[in-house]
Formats: sequence, C-alpha cells, structure tokens
Amino acid sequence: MAVVIRMKRTGRKNRPCYRISVADSRFPRDGRTLENLGLYDPIAPREEARLSLNVERAKHWIGVGAKPSETVNSIFKRSEVYADRPAPTRRKRTGRKRSTATHQRREARRKTLDEAKVARARDRATAKKAASESE
Repeated sequence: MAVVIRMKRTGRKNRPCYRISVADSRFPRDGRTLENLGLYDPIAPREEARLSLNVERAKHWIGVGAKPSETVNSIFKRSEVYADRPAPTRRKRTGRKRSTATHQRREARRKTLDEAKVARARDRATAKKAASESE
C-alpha cells in the first residue's frame, strides 16, 4: 500500500480550504483518509490562522515512508517537519519527448491521409456529376 500525504479540498466555491491528510494513493483526492494532520486555509486574513499542523504526526508518517505531494512538501519545509532529516526530493514530471524522425513520420502520414481524403471527395464529386448528366 503506497501511502501519500496530500491536501483534501474543502470549503466553498472561490473560498478554498484544505485538510492535510494521509491516504492510500489509490483513494480519490477527496475520498477516504487514514488520518488528518492539519488544516491549510490559504486566504485566511491572519497569518497564524492559515496553517494548523500536527508536526509530530507528520514526522511519524514521513518516518514510516509516506510520500508528501509537492505542495505538502513545501508546507512541511516551512513548518520545520524536516528539522532532523533532509526533505525528500521529487523528480519533476516532464512530457514525453519525441524524436524529430518520429515527428516527421507522423506529419508525412497525416499529409498522405489528407491527400487521400481530398481524392475521395473529388471522386465523389465527379461520380455525382456523371450521375446527374446521365439523367
């Protein structure tokens, strides 16, 4: 079971509030959780009301192997959850890069398909014209 620490959105429209929760990675974002670690309210008027976090439980879950999301990781860095250990680094996801040869092959295939489509349309038009002339 892969355990992740992520934010679960609550609040209303245009007024987000998030619960920092521990969940199985297969559960939906706003679904079942194993434990709630705190609350993050990004647009609270007072700075001290924006974040409430149980640091000891967060350290426990990090210690047993739970992986925080990127946003939760940055919140943990600010809250000094990693005071006694280095913060985990996550590899940024990048898009799949295609070689120029693959790109050229796809463009050539797309071009031939377009040419074939134009040829079929031309054939239908001539057949229709021939049918109307024979009547």
